[in-house]
Amino acid sequence: MREQPAGSQEGMPSRFEALQRKLVPLWAHIGRSDPGSDHLEAPNTVVVLPSMTVDMALDAPTRQGYEERMLFMLFLLRQPFVRLIYLSSTPIAAETIDYYLDILPSVTSRHARQRLFLLSPDDASEGPLVDKLLARPRLVQRIRSLIPDLDQAHLVPFLTTDRERELALAIGIPMYAADPRHFAFGTKSGCRRIFAEEGVTHPIGVEDIRGEAELVDAIAAMRARKPGLERLIVKHDEGVSGLGNATLSLVGLPPAGDARERERIQARLAELAFERADVDYAWYMAQLAQRGGIVEEMVTGRTLLSPSAQLRISPLGEVELLSTHDQLLGGPGGQTYLGARFPADPAYGPLIVHEAEKIGRRFAREGIVGRFAVDFVVVQDAAGSWSAQAIEVNLRKGGTTHPFLTLQYLTDGRYDPEDGIFRTARGLPKAYVATDTLKSERYARLTADDLYALVSEHRLHYDHTSQTGVVLHMQSAVGSHGKLGLTAIGNSPAEADALYARFVAALEASLDG
Repeated sequence: MREQPAGSQEGMPSRFEALQRKLVPLWAHIGRSDPGSDHLEAPNTVVVLPSMTVDMALDAPTRQGYEERMLFMLFLLRQPFVRLIYLSSTPIAAETIDYYLDILPSVTSRHARQRLFLLSPDDASEGPLVDKLLARPRLVQRIRSLIPDLDQAHLVPFLTTDRERELALAIGIPMYAADPRHFAFGTKSGCRRIFAEEGVTHPIGVEDIRGEAELVDAIAAMRARKPGLERLIVKHDEGVSGLGNATLSLVGLPPAGDARERERIQARLAELAFERADVDYAWYMAQLAQRGGIVEEMVTGRTLLSPSAQLRISPLGEVELLSTHDQLLGGPGGQTYLGARFPADPAYGPLIVHEAEKIGRRFAREGIVGRFAVDFVVVQDAAGSWSAQAIEVNLRKGGTTHPFLTLQYLTDGRYDPEDGIFRTARGLPKAYVATDTLKSERYARLTADDLYALVSEHRLHYDHTSQTGVVLHMQSAVGSHGKLGLTAIGNSPAEADALYARFVAALEASLDG
């Protein structure tokens, strides 16, 4: 993630802080917009900003697909007094909107559509959506004009930079997300410092590395501290979803402190295994020097898994433990996020939740508001006991946000952090498998309408009676990239896996006929 330069308006941080204070009286609406409560009886406007500011090139179809990933927010229209303004770089296809509105419980799609406003600069060029909006003051004014009461509205961004803050100020509504002044807490170096200060176990390592020479020094210092160190992972401070990660073997190097050690470490850096296939050594080191990064031990074990815990902090400073997931990772070094299973195994789910709670309490003291996640690795010893080490903090929405809120909005359920189980309002347990990366060149022969027909014909469409089924997302990218996402919701992890497998099998079979 790349932090944008601050806007030119004088006094922006103080004006934004004053605007954010509106979230406190608004919390009765924002907090209760999550299921588990009665319908709201007062108008409330939600402005959804799925803008992506990342250090990687996104072509127009990919960017549009990611922007449409937040369409789960349309499920908020189940509350009859909620108005929703959804922003995107280019207009969203009508059939995509129909798909989500048809899933809505409790209200008719016609009533929901009257409270939904889709706005777009119709700009498929490179760059984040927020920049396209700020470049068009009349469009920003149009957004503002669609809000009946600015005191009963808030902005929900995917992530926050100074540009999201500037847009919130231009519209005149608070932003339910972390203030960009807290940006450093979400970097790889920043979260390692927080882990240390809050007593959260994490791998040995060194933060705030700038360039090749400092990386060599850091590795030598780590080997002096732990001579048996065999494998490391290097991370750019602002990398997302495993991008900016590289692994390195130390096997065969001279002993720590040997006169040849630094020279051999320097030579070994040429063997860095990058998570992205299109990354080369020169670019990687230039980015490390410019933006900073960390190096830490790559945790290993007989049984090693990568769960995460999700939390939110209310404008009142309350820390809520939301969910846990077992992350599905892939890529050359197993560092690329592919999807997740929910909930994480109850054997260690409560363990990581309570470690993450330490971070939540710290963030609450810092005045952070909104959702965030903490990634862990957990290792099982020979006796069957689990231990956890924190890896990083995502101070934004992430790949687990949209499937979890999809489930929560559709079932009125909640996750119990004590037993690690999600239960609906009816008291029934639920689980899901979710991915953003179901991809094949063959799938590019399909359209979004083909996907809708597929889930209907195979009775995989989400069913409100059983509260199970498949919910699609990012379907606009299927025709251009052969890529789509989905959340398969079942009554148990096994049933969710089976639904996911049935969908993939049906997808493949549709192309074989």
